[in-house]
Amino acid sequence: MTHISLFRPASSLLFLFCFLQMPSLTPQPNPTPIPEDKVWQDQKDLKIYPVAHASAVLDWNETIIYIDPVGGPEAFKSYPAPDLILITDIHGDHFSLETLQGLDTRKAKIIVPNAVAGKMPEAFTPQIDVLDNGATKTRYDISVTAIPMYNLRPEAKTFHTPGRGNGYVLEKNGMRVYFSGDTEDIPEMRALKNIDKAFVCMNLPYTMDVESAADAVLEFAPAEVYPYHYRGKPDVSDIGRFESLVTKANPDIRVVRLDWYPSETY
Repeated sequence: MTHISLFRPASSLLFLFCFLQMPSLTPQPNPTPIPEDKVWQDQKDLKIYPVAHASAVLDWNETIIYIDPVGGPEAFKSYPAPDLILITDIHGDHFSLETLQGLDTRKAKIIVPNAVAGKMPEAFTPQIDVLDNGATKTRYDISVTAIPMYNLRPEAKTFHTPGRGNGYVLEKNGMRVYFSGDTEDIPEMRALKNIDKAFVCMNLPYTMDVESAADAVLEFAPAEVYPYHYRGKPDVSDIGRFESLVTKANPDIRVVRLDWYPSETY
């Protein structure tokens, strides 16, 4: 008589436990073609895809970078699976655990501030790099430096406190790209040097108005500035005024407007 054992070796049980605890194992579908008007292609093999509000995808020499992926995995169905994910803050327009769990993140390293790391399940721990303000980590030959982001106005200081979130400067092959995250025109932003592309937020009451954003941009003088994170409730920033303030004072700074709001989500 053949006996069927009801027991399994401990190693098998451990494998099953680890399998069930892993992040998403469902491969993302093959990307559908992205409309050409959604792509901003740089001469140094950098493609920028605005997803929505604060979420973006970069293709940097075939390294795929997700910035603040939110909106559910369906928002990223047109893009390859990420190699690198950067998250700036704990707020829902920057961090969505549901979105992360629905993406194919098997090969991804995830760079986050400590406040975000504390909200992520242990299954993601092997993938996470926690960066404090001022720290740098190199992944996929891209140097990532965490830049402070916080509020200055007395009425807004509790929205984003110093040290909780990160802006980021990404650098590769001499190109430097800055994502501000949620911030006002803080000294650390104004002190940035040699920025080629700056993604700068501007919406009240949570970040800053266009005048403050323009003044900061004129001080650190990036080659290009991309207004993003500029809609909110009830205020919507006047991007035309921002562009006018910047280009009239320094015509060498190029203001690039991308389609961050394909729907009226914000």
